[in-house]
Amino acid sequence: MKDPARTPGGVPRHAHHPWVLREYAVLADGERGAVVDPEGRIVWLCAPRWHSDAVFSSLIGGAGRCAVEPVDPWHVWGGSYEDGTLIRVSRWVTADAVIECRDALALPADLDRVVLLRRMRAERGEARLRLTLDPRPGFGTRRMSEARLVDGEWTARCAELRMRLAGAPEATWDADRGLVGEFRLRAGEHHDLVLELGPGAGAEPLDADALWRATEREWARRVPDCSALAAPRDARHAYAVLNGLTSRAGGMVAAATTSLPERANTGRNYDYRFAWLRDQCYAGLAVAAHGPHPLLDQAVRFTAERLLADGEAVHPAYTVDGEAVPRERTLPLPGYPGGGDRVGNHAAAQFQLDTFGEALQLFAAAAHHDRLTPDAERAAAVAVDAVERHWKRPDAGLWELEDRWWTHSRLSVVCGLRRIARVLPGRTARRCEDLAKVIDEETRRRCLGADGHWRRATDDDGPEAALLVPLARGVPSAREPSAALTRRFIEERLGEDGYLYRFEHGDEPLGEAEGAFLLCGFAMALAAERHGDRIGAFRWFERTRAACGPPGLFAEEYDVRQRQLRGNLPQAFVHAFLLECAVRLNGAAALPF
Repeated sequence: MKDPARTPGGVPRHAHHPWVLREYAVLADGERGAVVDPEGRIVWLCAPRWHSDAVFSSLIGGAGRCAVEPVDPWHVWGGSYEDGTLIRVSRWVTADAVIECRDALALPADLDRVVLLRRMRAERGEARLRLTLDPRPGFGTRRMSEARLVDGEWTARCAELRMRLAGAPEATWDADRGLVGEFRLRAGEHHDLVLELGPGAGAEPLDADALWRATEREWARRVPDCSALAAPRDARHAYAVLNGLTSRAGGMVAAATTSLPERANTGRNYDYRFAWLRDQCYAGLAVAAHGPHPLLDQAVRFTAERLLADGEAVHPAYTVDGEAVPRERTLPLPGYPGGGDRVGNHAAAQFQLDTFGEALQLFAAAAHHDRLTPDAERAAAVAVDAVERHWKRPDAGLWELEDRWWTHSRLSVVCGLRRIARVLPGRTARRCEDLAKVIDEETRRRCLGADGHWRRATDDDGPEAALLVPLARGVPSAREPSAALTRRFIEERLGEDGYLYRFEHGDEPLGEAEGAFLLCGFAMALAAERHGDRIGAFRWFERTRAACGPPGLFAEEYDVRQRQLRGNLPQAFVHAFLLECAVRLNGAAALPF
């Protein structure tokens, strides 16, 4: 039997049409993130935490609405972030008015409730705005009930999830559409809405002015000055993104979303709402390159806690508070066009050797800033032990593929061992140096080709952009011929129009199998800078940082021909590498390596 509330494709008939990914913006407070479409609608929000079920899921074909938009359909849209924040200002121009809507998730964040701030202002003319609010927990499968208006605030609930809304006392509640209402603002007037969702809703007053002041203060505190860096505005934006994706528990999600396809209708869509230790280390190293900012301490703490808790059996990924990632399961939703919905991630059960190497590099960077805690020092010893026992074991590698003897993984642990040896006491340092030498020699024997460049793996002579990461860190040394030869080999075989792909997919042309990987473009810029090629470094940096949409957010992949983003967003490790490039390319690095 057909469902009259849905299209033939299964999409709720009231769902907003999808936009290309480059047009979406993201609000985030460290504990969860909201995706905002270019019209200013909230199309994705999980509550109360990153890995919770979504209450607004129209981004992937679910139900639920949260919109404030002009009544006049004849309007154009735009918007931007306020510098160094994830406070987003949408701007609508109608035939008679110019309207701005300032959006943010309130800071500092609470674990059990999300607070969305929306401030509408008529800049010119008279504004007419329409409110639609219909939270649908369980990825759109459930409805709020028990709606009441008490002392000017709307409340409703669904099981343990509660809702409060301040600022719309004249709205009406409809059982099918949720809250609906309209506002009129004359030039210079503003109006606030404050939405609270979560099991902890109802505990604090919803004072819009106080919440805005606290949020502005928190962003000013969290994001440092970047005026001495290359691309200062983009660097500050990268800091804001990394802050927005990092929980108070220290874990940083890889991205705010799930199931946004990397390639249409290929099954390559994954849940990235979890903290990958490798990504965490990349972010910590990028911040450490600039200075001992709080994000470094959070990365060190989270990484150390995971290593101490799980030892050599440490997982590649966790929830942001260190719990196990749930098993993959599919959702009964149509998905973003070209994708299929799933939650959970199977990669969390893989063995990824390079994670230990990146952790050792992070701890060495922390020691340089006198931020190596006793727990982190103990965790470094755990990582060294794990490398010693398992470096010969095949692993899934950076790209989380089949288990093989990946060259990148071995070079990453060599780099980590050498760096940590510089900061640990004598006997332990010598042990790390000796182990690094053994791994380096065996990796050279197996993976350094007769033509002078590094193989992708022991059984694969092809180009591999993952090798640019250890090259950028100085392994092998820039003085060695293999470093320049490998970089040139990767550029010749995997570069296209100033962008870089991960590896070759059989006989398929570059760009047919997948998009360019933006992490690889920034890693090439860092490797070029390491090798003294500043012109090449800036060329790769500028080209790669152009691969974002109007909100300045990066996904994992970029479709070079269509100039479109692919995959989940915002991708944390891409922003981390942009930040590190901005530091190193302007000679502003606070680290000697």
